[in-house]
Amino acid sequence: MSVSAGLEEITRRIEAATALDFAGNRLRALGRLALKHDSTRDLLSGRPIGHPLHPALVMVPAGAFLSATALDLTGGTTMRPASRRLIGLGLLTAVPTALAGWADWLDTEDAESRTGVVHAAMNVTALYAYYRSWRARHRGKRGLGSALLGATALGAGGWLGGHLSFGEGVGVDTTAFQAGPTDWREIAADTDITDDLRQVDVDGLQLLLTRVDGTIVAIADRCTHRGGPLSEGSREGDCVACPWHGSSFSLRSGAVLRGPASRPQPAYEVRVEAGRVQVRRPEPRSLRRNPVGA
Repeated sequence: MSVSAGLEEITRRIEAATALDFAGNRLRALGRLALKHDSTRDLLSGRPIGHPLHPALVMVPAGAFLSATALDLTGGTTMRPASRRLIGLGLLTAVPTALAGWADWLDTEDAESRTGVVHAAMNVTALYAYYRSWRARHRGKRGLGSALLGATALGAGGWLGGHLSFGEGVGVDTTAFQAGPTDWREIAADTDITDDLRQVDVDGLQLLLTRVDGTIVAIADRCTHRGGPLSEGSREGDCVACPWHGSSFSLRSGAVLRGPASRPQPAYEVRVEAGRVQVRRPEPRSLRRNPVGA
């Protein structure tokens, strides 16, 4: 069996391990209690920066820990104080990093949730090992063994984190491979569109159409966060709230107004010709040239 096949088998077993659900449910309940305020969830989910915050934060503690271990192996005794300070930096910055990852994981289920539990367990192991190393150094010992254990656990956790994003799609914009018409496409009669939320199918792609102050607007119906159908959500003035996790989007522009979503909804140009509604969306992104909804 090749290395890649062996790793794939490991992830398959983790995804199918229902025994992890008990821990996952407890962590999820605790997380929803700790992160119940919208402003906290918005910040940790990355809404202000337009994409998940956790991947951006990870580089700081991971870089600090691995740099400390590299100094231990190559720098000699003169580098030990620097290694200790780097481990201290890693421990401090691991706290907001873990909270951001926890916020991203809260809305996962089944296989994705189980992978996240093991990912977190590996990272907690790494943190404990590096903490033991930091304590040993504080007492004048080298602490290299604990640091090497921490680096190993950190690598395993990072690999599972990559699988969560690139293999399972957690944190990825769920509309990333959807493409609507780039030329004007007739989709409905003008009189059919009211202030209600209406789902309209365009070549297998679902759009949400409604009126805002009498003007017809159109955005992607699939929520960018976890794929919820916005047409089944609730309207709040000129905004729509996802029925699954409560993310709120502008009906005019698709902008995220409330998380946990961090990516905006694709918004379409709309015009009315001879009583028929037409939509289009210029698309410069190359990965959408072989898209869903072509």
